[in-house]
Amino acid sequence: MPDEPTTEDESAARARGPYAKGLARRQQILDRAIEVFARRGAARTSLRAIAEEIGVSHAALTHYFSSREQLLVEVYREAERQINENEPWSPDASPVEIMTESARRNHTVPGLVQLYSTLVAAALESGHPDAAEFATSRFARVRADLADRVRRNQAGGRMRKDVDPEVVASLVIAASDGLQIQWMLDESVPQNDALDLLAQLLGSGAHSAS
Repeated sequence: MPDEPTTEDESAARARGPYAKGLARRQQILDRAIEVFARRGAARTSLRAIAEEIGVSHAALTHYFSSREQLLVEVYREAERQINENEPWSPDASPVEIMTESARRNHTVPGLVQLYSTLVAAALESGHPDAAEFATSRFARVRADLADRVRRNQAGGRMRKDVDPEVVASLVIAASDGLQIQWMLDESVPQNDALDLLAQLLGSGAHSAS
C-alpha cells in the first residue's frame, strides 16, 4: 500500500524535529554553563576544560559554539535574558534604581560579574569580534533604554529636567560599571551609597537646591 501523502504542516513538523531537539540541547548546555560561570567566573580555561566541567563532550560544545569567546558571550546574554524575564523592570523605574537593584543581584553571582568584565575587557582588544559586538550592542541598547527612562522620569517630575537624557544614561552606566569593578576588587567599596548619591544629584529637587 503506497504511503499516504503528507500535508505541508506534517512535512514542516518533521523537518522541525531535529532542529527543535538541537535548540533544546543548546539551551541545556547554556543553562548548565550559566550555573558554572555564576559560581567561578570565566577563568582562562579551554573549551575542552569547560565542556568537562559542564558535563558534555568537547564535540558537543563545539557543535553549538565555534569558540570559547562565542560561548562566553552567549552564556552572559542568556543569563541576562533569564534575569530580565523573571524579574521585569517597572516602566517607571529610574536608571539609578535599575542599576542599584542590579548591583544587589550581582552580589549573589560574582562569577557572572567577572564574566561580564572579561568580555568588556576583551572587546577593547583587537581580534575579539564576538566580544566587541556584544559590548558595543549591549552598551547601545542599555543607553537607549536608560535615556527613555530618564525622559519618563523627567515628564513625571521625578528627575531634574535640565539634564540631557543621553548624557545621564552614559553617566549612570559609567558609574555602575566603575563601582562594580571597584567592588570586585574590594567589597568594602560603598557601591550602593554612591548610587544613592547619584540618584539624589539627579532628583527633581537637586538643581533648585544648589
